[in-house]
Amino acid sequence: MNIFCIRPIGFNVGNDVIYLGLKAALDEAFGCFVNLITVPATSKYESGVRSGLTSKTIHEINQYGDGVIVGGGNLYENGELDINIDALKSLEPPLMLFSLSRGRIYNRQDNLVNRTDVMSDKLLKALGERADFSLARDIATHEYLQSIGLSQTMLGGCPTIFLERITTKLPTVADRDRDCTLISVRHPSLMNISLQRQTQVHGDIANIIALLKERGHEDIRLLCHDHRDISFAASINEVPYVYISDPHAYLAMLKNCRLNITYRVHSALPCMALNTPFIKLSYDERALSLMDTVGFQDWNVDIVKSKNILSDVKDRLDRLTELPERRAAAEKSHWDRIKQTQDAAMKNFAQQAREYASIA
Repeated sequence: MNIFCIRPIGFNVGNDVIYLGLKAALDEAFGCFVNLITVPATSKYESGVRSGLTSKTIHEINQYGDGVIVGGGNLYENGELDINIDALKSLEPPLMLFSLSRGRIYNRQDNLVNRTDVMSDKLLKALGERADFSLARDIATHEYLQSIGLSQTMLGGCPTIFLERITTKLPTVADRDRDCTLISVRHPSLMNISLQRQTQVHGDIANIIALLKERGHEDIRLLCHDHRDISFAASINEVPYVYISDPHAYLAMLKNCRLNITYRVHSALPCMALNTPFIKLSYDERALSLMDTVGFQDWNVDIVKSKNILSDVKDRLDRLTELPERRAAAEKSHWDRIKQTQDAAMKNFAQQAREYASIA
């Protein structure tokens, strides 16, 4: 059984974490070993490779593929998915769009607006109408796809909130790396916020570090998800930084840390899954909507709309003991429904792939 997975393969370890969650769901659905063939969603990080849903890739899929999964990730934006509409019409095996998102960003007036590199409605509709299964990652994406006529789209959430399925595969963390406090950073130049707000991020992090030290956090480290974060992390002299490109080691670090204060949605969601205390700092609709989707919207801190970011962090620090109860409530109100949707769609996709393989 050959399943193609067209996914983001860039610099961010979060993409690999999403893939681990997807693979775990796929393994459960098929109940046996499958040949999972990964293809980069775009060739812009490595020119010359086959990528996305282009004519060459689709030809290859039709030659020996039994199913195609696109996702998960932010492939409805960023110019992250290479796609040929005409070739898409010739795709033969079943197609699943899994945990994909489309989100607006804040402009310099602090209003949410469409990105300049968002996928066009024409492409969205062509992709959604061809798909046998379509799972939107968050509420905002789901509502938008529904608004342009893609009524078959389901709200599927993100597989990273179910990463407890792979905890036995995580490496052991050295004693000296346990119980540290992490601040998961992103280079401000990569944040889609106004230039004025980008310049404030360094000071916000310095203030958070000072607060943590006051609260008795001695081993504080900045966590870089992307090598492009390193130059920014290196400019903050108060604490060291770590960069972990291996997703299993990255998850092991999150599982064994004392606390994670994060600008990164794909360190927040694994912390939920792994029962690690966390505080989420968000700056775009993608993250805001995803936190809403998993039932943690009122734990989230919108750094653009916040009147005082440090005060909001203090508030969450004072209430960290609430997190186990909040997680249990979110599981019942949100996660159970998301998991049922993910699992049912993946099992139906597996069945269609088997049926296609039997007649191909």
